[in-house]
Amino acid sequence: MPEPSLIPEQGWHVGHFFYRFRRDQLDAPLSPEVCQQFCDALAPSDDCLPERLASYWTSGHEADFGVIVMDPHPGKVDAIHQALLAPGIGRWIEPAWSFTSVSEVSEYVPSVEAYRERLIRQGGEPDSPELAAKVSAYERRLPMMNRNRLQPDIPDWPAACFYPMNKSRVPGANWFTEPFSLRNQMMAEHAQSGMAFAGKVSQLISVGVGLDNWEWMVTLWGRNPEYLKEIVYKMRFDEASAKYGEFGPFFVGYRADGREILDHCRMTG
Repeated sequence: MPEPSLIPEQGWHVGHFFYRFRRDQLDAPLSPEVCQQFCDALAPSDDCLPERLASYWTSGHEADFGVIVMDPHPGKVDAIHQALLAPGIGRWIEPAWSFTSVSEVSEYVPSVEAYRERLIRQGGEPDSPELAAKVSAYERRLPMMNRNRLQPDIPDWPAACFYPMNKSRVPGANWFTEPFSLRNQMMAEHAQSGMAFAGKVSQLISVGVGLDNWEWMVTLWGRNPEYLKEIVYKMRFDEASAKYGEFGPFFVGYRADGREILDHCRMTG
């Protein structure tokens, strides 16, 4: 049996945290000391720094800012949340929403052989040099793609959106009673839609099954907010979303460090 551990055998813990400033309790800007505590919470020292950390000011009334944190150890992920709620700055902040998940390689990511079979079903000649070249290129890319799914980088792009989702269980559209072959086919279509936005949008799907109220968390980073709107709209027509997708609250954010968040939210003098 494996040794008990907080570290997943594969993947990282992922935390999405959203907050509001308690303006109803404020009659003046935050003090310089509290502002510095806030900035320090979002830029911890090297020994406390998680593997991935990014912060965003968010549009709308539901939250003022959000943070995404990733690390093999859940304590490093939650430490950012606790630092923001610690005595001092924590008096002026309240949690708005959060999601706990882990990164994974989806069961719908095809193996090299499954990828070859898919190309043949799409009309590729089994013994052709063209098909062999495509399969070889996929075999070279696959380890890197899987690493990026398990240990994802956060692109330094200006816009992002975040939302949880489930697969439906309603009569006539119960994802979990469909055969794997059909689910795999629908997810392949879904992935194909996303590929049209390569270089414009980067995606992380982390799994919350057994960890939170929703089954998956979708994070989309965009070179421009327009691309986020376009990809979500396009992918809603895929059967995996149109028939089986259930979606939770949406948050849209714009990359910012602690000082930029404070300034944007009018928390400084």
